[in-house]
Amino acid sequence: MKNIKYIKFLFLFAIFFACEDFLEPAPTSVVSSADFFTNEDQLLAAIANMYDGLQGANDTSSNSNHATQIEFYVTEMRSDNTRSKSGEGEAAQFDDFNVQPTNGLVADHYRSFFNVIFRANTVLANLGVASEENRPKFEAEAKFIRAYVYFNLVRLYGDLPLVDRVIGIDDVEISYIRRPTADIYDLIVSDLLDGVANLDNSNGRNRASKAAAQALLAKVYLTQGQNYLDAQILLEDVMASGYMLEPNYEDVFFNEDNSEVIFAIGYQSGQAQDSQNFSAEWLNGVGRTVGVNYVTDDAKAVMLESAGDIRADVSMRTDLIQPTQTQVTKYLPDGDSGGDDGKTFTFDARLAGNDWIVLRHADVLLMHVEAIMAGGQETNSAAALSSFQAVRDRAGLTDAVTNVTKDELLLERRVELAFENQRLYDLKRFGKAIEILGAFALANGTNFSSNDLLLPFPESEIGLSNGLLNQNPGY
Repeated sequence: MKNIKYIKFLFLFAIFFACEDFLEPAPTSVVSSADFFTNEDQLLAAIANMYDGLQGANDTSSNSNHATQIEFYVTEMRSDNTRSKSGEGEAAQFDDFNVQPTNGLVADHYRSFFNVIFRANTVLANLGVASEENRPKFEAEAKFIRAYVYFNLVRLYGDLPLVDRVIGIDDVEISYIRRPTADIYDLIVSDLLDGVANLDNSNGRNRASKAAAQALLAKVYLTQGQNYLDAQILLEDVMASGYMLEPNYEDVFFNEDNSEVIFAIGYQSGQAQDSQNFSAEWLNGVGRTVGVNYVTDDAKAVMLESAGDIRADVSMRTDLIQPTQTQVTKYLPDGDSGGDDGKTFTFDARLAGNDWIVLRHADVLLMHVEAIMAGGQETNSAAALSSFQAVRDRAGLTDAVTNVTKDELLLERRVELAFENQRLYDLKRFGKAIEILGAFALANGTNFSSNDLLLPFPESEIGLSNGLLNQNPGY
């Protein structure tokens, strides 16, 4: 992983965290966190391990936590943007809005991110070994990671177990009893406020920063439909922090550590422990599947709708093997197209190093418009128009904008942030998910209802809870 390597203690932590989920018994044959932390270097290893948890394992084991590497299944493939190529297997459940509690990808996603929460809580429980100077920053960094994970989880599952400390095997109620969404958001907001207060922007783009905490907190406020002025102020502070749109849209994704990226999950090419496989999975005959996260006809039509919009050529391409299919290309393995057939590489494309972008400046600009709109249907505010125009100008759409409606903003977000796991969240936040996904499902011979707004809790977790964990409606 880029910019955060603490090799001296990483091996011990890899053993420790590979053996312990927050729901599982503590290991008996390896070093435990209770007696491991004696100095700040060891705490730094635990901080590195939070990010390692976000990376997820690049392997085929059903017991591994794959985390971010499979997140597109439960986000983008549950929208009108992408689908599986073959329409078969567990992946097809996301295409059809027919996800089952037995789905292994859902189980992997759920346990992966609660494991990251466990890692963050482990850092928070051992801050006593940090210096007085560094302790507030380390605490804020762990809280940012916890808030980021919980924000994704609460939008996907609704009411959740609230695990705000390291727990043991006897803490079954904390592990399984769902707390109201409002309680989860209270923790998220509190954690991000701490990040805003105690982080700076000196750690690079693969670690938590003040700007990342500000942008994420603004998105939380927008999702809650409140604190619009606070969100606007946070976003304007980020806009004044030195981040800017990359002149070339393609460079956002293939010129890493660029001026537009605020926070990204880092990967390193060719390294089994720190690379990612999703770049290969999205191609034909390259990854370990037959191809997933392929562009829907609906999304393709939208991407090609505006003449002169350069984003379509960067975001997707016709599958060179199956010309009736369209591939996502924002994350081509290490920027390589795969040759004439789209699958021939001079390196192992399943060990790609493309970072996964979580927050970038274009998202901030479009959220700025949304914050100024403040839940309304349109705006002609000069500040909002300036932010909106900047995104469109970079895309090659330079006609002057004099008014922005809510629907236009949602459309712009769809094109600008296409295939970045934002579409489902945007549809829900804008109150359009049932309308738009219902029509999309009907056109494709399936159904979408309000129950499909949330994922099912994994059947395996329901079973382990002995009745404490209640399933979401409709599953």
